[in-house]
Amino acid sequence: MSTDIDAQIRAILDQHGRLSRAAAGLLPDADLYQAGMSSHASVNVMLALEGAFDVEFPDRMLTRSAFQSIAAIRGAVLELTAA
Repeated sequence: MSTDIDAQIRAILDQHGRLSRAAAGLLPDADLYQAGMSSHASVNVMLALEGAFDVEFPDRMLTRSAFQSIAAIRGAVLELTAA
């Protein structure tokens, strides 16, 4: 299941993250900000994730670290969809 989630996250990053390279080429723990994602792009990524996974990120998750990597995003999405 996490493979499907990762694929969705990577597709969203490719569309909204403004990365310097394709998300498919990034390791799960790679720093997305070092890969070119700006704070503004991370907001667009968050909004796309909310739509794709039908979740709402609570204020406590609106941190740079929550969107730092594919693995961090996966963890947040899994936490929000577990309820």
